[in-house]
Amino acid sequence: MSLDKKDIELIERVIYKNGDDIAMSIGRSFERLEERIDSAESRIYGRLIEIEDKIDELTQPD
Repeated sequence: MSLDKKDIELIERVIYKNGDDIAMSIGRSFERLEERIDSAESRIYGRLIEIEDKIDELTQPD
């Protein structure tokens, strides 16, 4: 299905009218994505610390 010029102009008009809302929505999406990345990063660092501790326990002379 192809879009007619009239359809494209209508889409452009809707985007133009709602530009601020779209920008806010995209901004919020990036904020949520950043929070998820930060959370994953924290879990990875925590897990690495656990692994380092286990390695230290195993390599300590008795």
